[in-house]
Order: sequence, then structure tokens, then C-alpha cells
Amino acid sequence: MIERLDTRKRPTLRDHVSDALRAAIISGELEPGELYSAPWLSERFGVSATPVREAMLDLVKQGLVTSVPNKGFRVTETSEHDLDSIARIRMLLEPPSVRAIIDSIPASDIPGLREQADKIVDAAKHGDLVEYIDADQRFHLMLLDYCHNPRLSRIVSDLRAQTRLFGLAALVERGELENSAQEHHTIVDLIERRAGEEVERFLRRHIGHVRGIWAAGNAPDEEIS
Repeated sequence: MIERLDTRKRPTLRDHVSDALRAAIISGELEPGELYSAPWLSERFGVSATPVREAMLDLVKQGLVTSVPNKGFRVTETSEHDLDSIARIRMLLEPPSVRAIIDSIPASDIPGLREQADKIVDAAKHGDLVEYIDADQRFHLMLLDYCHNPRLSRIVSDLRAQTRLFGLAALVERGELENSAQEHHTIVDLIERRAGEEVERFLRRHIGHVRGIWAAGNAPDEEIS
């Protein structure tokens, strides 16, 4: 069930609604191919229809939904081939990028990374898929921020926004999402140890695990054939 929003978390209501809608689409709470009206979404999220319409227009630009005149917005369907392509690109971009900057991450920043990893685990424990997606996104973009390459961060953010984590709800039901969330602490451990080669290898495996979740556990770990 879609969570009602805590609007204290974001500077503007439109930004908050946009993030929450994006997370709901990525997690599969808003289903591909389904048509949703702004009034229906506003009721579910506990806000007025105006910020919902504005936020959905933002998601139209990102290719997550299409606008259906006088009816609402239809969630874009993503094929298995699309998901494989996204995973391949992420594997090319993220693991080597993090490895390259691992020595430049100040030791004083490690607690902040651990705190963000904790938020992912806490969301998993509570089965809060919207918060899980949001916290996960923030963690990975925090790492890429050390590259000082806004284009890289934007590309990865857009790629992540185009995924669908169909298997998340099933992992929650089986009590396994927390185990997946703990992988982020392993990433921080490797960064703290300055284990560049290991963190690159683990990030590749982590992305492979996530690709498996996109397909409800049916894709291979690490390598995408």
C-alpha cells in the first residue's frame, strides 16, 4: 500500500511528491501499464491534486510515465532487455568510479555514509518501500558525489529511475529485504578499509543482485548476459 507523505522531509511539496511517486513507480507499487488519475493519487498520498499533477509532469520528462489527456498518467512499461541494458551501463559506470575516488573520501565522512546505510536497513526492517528506494538512491549518489562529476551523477540517477524493483515486496514478505539492505554496510566497510579492488567487485555483485530483484529474482548475479 502506498504510504501517505511526511512533507517535512523535503523543501517543497512538489519535490517531495515527485520523489515519492518516483519511488512508488520504481518499486512497482504503481504498476506498469496502469492508468492513474491525479485525484486518485492525491487521495492516496494525502495531498492536493495540483502538486501531484506537477510532479507527474516531471516524471513524464524522465520517461517514467506518459500523459493521457483528460484521464491521467500511465506508468511506462520496461522490458527485460531494457533492464539488462540499464544494469550493464551501471556496471560500467558505478564500480570503477567509486574505486577511483575511494582514497579521496575523508575518514570523517564515513559516519555519514554509515548513517545513510542505516536508513536503508531501517526502511527494510519496516517494509517501507518508498523510503527504502529513496534512501538507497541517496546512498549511491552520495558516493558518486565524490567524483565531482554532475553529469555522471545525473546519468546514474536517470538510469536508476528507469528501473522497476518488482521483487521488493516479495522480499519484504519473506523477511529477506533486510539482508539485501545490509550490503550497503559492506560497501562502507570496504571504503573505510580503502579496499578499492574489492569495493569495485562488490559493487558489481550488488548491482547484479539488484537486477535480480528487478526481475523478482530471476536474473543472474553480477554478470548480465
